[in-house]
Amino acid sequence: MKFFVDTAEISEIRELAETGLLDGVTTNPSLIAKSGRKITEVIAEICDVVSGPVSAEVAATEYGQMMKEAEVLSRIAPNVAVKVPLTPDGLRACHSLSQKGVMVNVTLCFSAAQALLAAKAGAAFISPFVGRLDDIGQNGMDLIADITQIYNNYPAIRTEVLVASIRNPIHLIEAAKMGADVATIPPAVIRQLYAHPLTDKGLAAFLADWAKTGQTIA
Repeated sequence: MKFFVDTAEISEIRELAETGLLDGVTTNPSLIAKSGRKITEVIAEICDVVSGPVSAEVAATEYGQMMKEAEVLSRIAPNVAVKVPLTPDGLRACHSLSQKGVMVNVTLCFSAAQALLAAKAGAAFISPFVGRLDDIGQNGMDLIADITQIYNNYPAIRTEVLVASIRNPIHLIEAAKMGADVATIPPAVIRQLYAHPLTDKGLAAFLADWAKTGQTIA
Protein backbone atom coordinates (compact mmCIF):
# COMPACT_ATOMS: atom_id res chain seq x y z
CA MET A 1 0.00 0.00 0.00
CA LYS A 2 1.22 3.49 -0.85
CA PHE A 3 1.19 6.17 1.84
CA PHE A 4 0.27 9.72 0.87
CA VAL A 5 0.11 12.52 3.42
CA ASP A 6 -2.93 14.78 3.39
CA THR A 7 -1.55 18.25 4.08
CA ALA A 8 -0.22 21.40 2.44
CA GLU A 9 2.19 22.12 5.31
CA ILE A 10 5.65 21.88 3.75
CA SER A 11 7.49 21.32 7.05
CA GLU A 12 5.35 18.24 7.78
CA ILE A 13 5.95 16.93 4.26
CA ARG A 14 9.72 17.41 4.48
CA GLU A 15 9.86 15.59 7.82
CA LEU A 16 7.86 12.63 6.54
CA ALA A 17 9.74 12.49 3.23
CA GLU A 18 12.98 12.04 5.18
CA THR A 19 11.63 8.82 6.71
CA GLY A 20 11.32 7.17 3.30
CA LEU A 21 7.71 6.23 4.09
CA LEU A 22 6.04 8.85 1.93
CA ASP A 23 4.86 7.99 -1.60
CA GLY A 24 2.86 11.11 -2.42
CA VAL A 25 0.82 14.06 -1.16
CA THR A 26 -2.80 15.16 -1.42
CA THR A 27 -4.01 18.71 -0.98
CA ASN A 28 -7.42 20.36 -1.30
CA PRO A 29 -8.76 23.93 -1.26
CA SER A 30 -9.26 23.84 2.52
CA LEU A 31 -5.65 22.78 3.14
CA ILE A 32 -4.33 25.40 0.72
CA ALA A 33 -6.42 28.07 2.45
CA LYS A 34 -5.02 26.96 5.80
CA SER A 35 -1.48 27.41 4.47
CA GLY A 36 -2.19 31.06 3.66
CA ARG A 37 -0.11 30.80 0.48
CA LYS A 38 -0.67 30.81 -3.28
CA ILE A 39 -1.59 27.36 -4.59
CA THR A 40 0.96 27.31 -7.41
CA GLU A 41 3.78 28.14 -4.99
CA VAL A 42 2.69 25.49 -2.49
CA ILE A 43 2.34 22.73 -5.09
CA ALA A 44 5.67 23.61 -6.71
CA GLU A 45 7.45 23.43 -3.36
CA ILE A 46 5.84 20.11 -2.49
CA CYS A 47 6.82 18.68 -5.88
CA ASP A 48 10.42 19.65 -5.18
CA VAL A 49 10.33 17.50 -2.04
CA VAL A 50 8.21 14.55 -3.19
CA SER A 51 8.75 12.67 -6.44
CA GLY A 52 5.46 10.75 -6.23
CA PRO A 53 2.00 12.05 -7.16
CA VAL A 54 0.99 15.40 -5.67
CA SER A 55 -2.73 16.15 -5.92
CA ALA A 56 -3.70 19.74 -6.69
CA GLU A 57 -7.41 20.47 -6.87
CA VAL A 58 -9.26 22.74 -9.27
CA ALA A 59 -11.62 25.27 -7.70
CA ALA A 60 -13.94 25.53 -10.69
CA THR A 61 -17.20 23.62 -11.04
CA GLU A 62 -17.77 24.15 -14.79
CA TYR A 63 -15.92 22.08 -17.39
CA GLY A 64 -14.32 24.90 -19.37
CA GLN A 65 -12.89 26.64 -16.33
CA MET A 66 -11.80 23.30 -14.85
CA MET A 67 -9.74 22.67 -17.96
CA LYS A 68 -8.11 26.11 -17.76
CA GLU A 69 -7.21 25.59 -14.10
CA ALA A 70 -6.02 22.05 -14.80
CA GLU A 71 -3.65 23.40 -17.45
CA VAL A 72 -2.10 25.78 -14.92
CA LEU A 73 -1.76 23.10 -12.27
CA SER A 74 -0.43 20.35 -14.54
CA ARG A 75 2.31 22.66 -15.82
CA ILE A 76 3.79 23.04 -12.31
CA ALA A 77 5.52 19.64 -12.36
CA PRO A 78 5.22 16.25 -14.10
CA ASN A 79 4.10 14.54 -10.89
CA VAL A 80 1.05 16.77 -10.34
CA ALA A 81 -2.23 14.85 -10.27
CA VAL A 82 -5.07 17.22 -11.07
CA LYS A 83 -7.90 16.74 -8.62
CA VAL A 84 -11.49 17.16 -9.84
CA PRO A 85 -14.83 16.64 -8.08
CA LEU A 86 -17.07 13.70 -8.84
CA THR A 87 -19.64 15.66 -10.83
CA PRO A 88 -20.68 15.40 -14.50
CA ASP A 89 -18.34 18.27 -15.38
CA GLY A 90 -15.60 16.79 -13.24
CA LEU A 91 -15.87 13.43 -14.98
CA ARG A 92 -15.85 15.12 -18.36
CA ALA A 93 -12.69 16.99 -17.35
CA CYS A 94 -11.20 13.72 -16.07
CA HIS A 95 -11.77 12.08 -19.44
CA SER A 96 -10.28 15.00 -21.38
CA LEU A 97 -7.24 15.28 -19.12
CA SER A 98 -6.54 11.55 -19.00
CA GLN A 99 -6.66 11.48 -22.81
CA LYS A 100 -3.83 14.05 -22.72
CA GLY A 101 -1.78 11.91 -20.35
CA VAL A 102 -2.50 13.99 -17.24
CA MET A 103 -2.92 12.11 -13.94
CA VAL A 104 -6.36 12.78 -12.47
CA ASN A 105 -7.58 12.21 -8.92
CA VAL A 106 -11.38 12.17 -8.78
CA THR A 107 -12.40 13.27 -5.31
CA LEU A 108 -15.47 13.38 -3.07
CA CYS A 109 -16.55 9.83 -3.87
CA PHE A 110 -19.28 8.44 -1.63
CA SER A 111 -20.66 5.48 -3.59
CA ALA A 112 -19.42 2.50 -5.57
CA ALA A 113 -21.43 3.67 -8.57
CA GLN A 114 -19.51 6.95 -8.53
CA ALA A 115 -16.23 5.04 -8.33
CA LEU A 116 -17.17 2.99 -11.38
CA LEU A 117 -17.92 6.17 -13.33
CA ALA A 118 -14.52 7.63 -12.39
CA ALA A 119 -12.77 4.50 -13.63
CA LYS A 120 -14.69 4.69 -16.90
CA ALA A 121 -13.60 8.32 -17.25
CA GLY A 122 -9.95 7.33 -16.96
CA ALA A 123 -9.13 8.47 -13.43
CA ALA A 124 -5.67 7.57 -12.14
CA PHE A 125 -7.06 7.71 -8.59
CA ILE A 126 -10.51 7.58 -6.99
CA SER A 127 -10.80 9.14 -3.54
CA PRO A 128 -13.61 7.65 -1.42
CA PHE A 129 -14.08 9.54 1.87
CA VAL A 130 -14.51 6.99 4.65
CA GLY A 131 -14.53 9.32 7.66
CA ARG A 132 -17.26 11.54 6.30
CA LEU A 133 -19.48 8.52 5.73
CA ASP A 134 -18.86 7.42 9.31
CA ASP A 135 -19.91 10.91 10.42
CA ILE A 136 -23.41 10.43 9.01
CA GLY A 137 -23.90 6.97 10.47
CA GLN A 138 -22.73 4.88 7.51
CA ASN A 139 -19.77 2.51 7.48
CA GLY A 140 -17.14 4.09 5.30
CA MET A 141 -15.11 0.91 5.08
CA ASP A 142 -18.02 -0.89 3.40
CA LEU A 143 -17.52 1.51 0.50
CA ILE A 144 -13.85 0.54 0.20
CA ALA A 145 -14.80 -3.13 0.19
CA ASP A 146 -17.35 -2.55 -2.60
CA ILE A 147 -14.99 -0.49 -4.78
CA THR A 148 -12.06 -2.89 -4.47
CA GLN A 149 -14.31 -5.84 -5.25
CA ILE A 150 -15.74 -4.16 -8.36
CA TYR A 151 -12.37 -2.97 -9.64
CA ASN A 152 -10.83 -6.41 -9.09
CA ASN A 153 -13.53 -7.91 -11.30
CA TYR A 154 -12.23 -5.94 -14.29
CA PRO A 155 -8.48 -6.22 -15.00
CA ALA A 156 -8.76 -3.40 -17.57
CA ILE A 157 -9.47 -0.91 -14.77
CA ARG A 158 -6.24 0.87 -13.85
CA THR A 159 -7.75 3.36 -11.40
CA GLU A 160 -6.13 3.15 -7.95
CA VAL A 161 -8.30 3.24 -4.84
CA LEU A 162 -7.02 6.15 -2.73
CA VAL A 163 -8.70 5.98 0.66
CA ALA A 164 -9.32 9.49 1.98
CA SER A 165 -10.82 11.10 5.08
CA ILE A 166 -8.91 8.64 7.26
CA ARG A 167 -9.52 9.45 10.92
CA ASN A 168 -7.58 6.73 12.75
CA PRO A 169 -5.18 3.79 12.28
CA ILE A 170 -8.09 1.34 12.14
CA HIS A 171 -9.30 2.95 8.91
CA LEU A 172 -5.86 2.43 7.43
CA ILE A 173 -5.47 -1.21 8.50
CA GLU A 174 -8.96 -2.15 7.32
CA ALA A 175 -8.32 -0.48 3.94
CA ALA A 176 -5.02 -2.35 3.59
CA LYS A 177 -6.73 -5.66 4.38
CA MET A 178 -9.23 -4.94 1.61
CA GLY A 179 -6.46 -4.31 -0.89
CA ALA A 180 -6.82 -0.55 -1.36
CA ASP A 181 -3.90 0.84 -3.36
CA VAL A 182 -3.27 4.07 -1.48
CA ALA A 183 -4.14 5.73 1.82
CA THR A 184 -3.88 9.48 2.24
CA ILE A 185 -3.34 10.14 5.90
CA PRO A 186 -3.22 13.29 8.04
CA PRO A 187 0.16 13.80 9.73
CA ALA A 188 -1.35 13.31 13.19
CA VAL A 189 -2.68 9.87 12.24
CA ILE A 190 0.66 8.87 10.69
CA ARG A 191 2.30 9.63 14.04
CA GLN A 192 -0.26 7.39 15.74
CA LEU A 193 0.93 4.47 13.60
CA TYR A 194 4.28 4.44 15.37
CA ALA A 195 2.84 4.34 18.86
CA HIS A 196 2.43 1.19 20.93
CA PRO A 197 2.82 0.91 24.72
CA LEU A 198 4.65 -2.42 24.49
CA THR A 199 7.23 -0.89 22.16
CA ASP A 200 7.81 1.90 24.70
CA LYS A 201 7.93 -0.56 27.59
CA GLY A 202 10.32 -2.91 25.81
CA LEU A 203 12.67 -0.11 24.80
CA ALA A 204 12.76 1.26 28.34
CA ALA A 205 13.71 -2.20 29.66
CA PHE A 206 16.46 -2.66 27.07
CA LEU A 207 17.93 0.76 27.84
CA ALA A 208 17.85 0.12 31.59
CA ASP A 209 19.66 -3.19 31.17
CA TRP A 210 22.21 -1.63 28.83
CA ALA A 211 22.96 1.16 31.28
CA LYS A 212 23.89 -1.48 33.88
CA THR A 213 26.68 -2.78 31.64
CA GLY A 214 28.46 0.58 31.60
CA GLN A 215 29.28 0.08 27.93
CA THR A 216 29.16 2.47 24.97
CA ILE A 217 29.05 1.45 21.32
CA ALA A 218 30.38 4.62 19.71
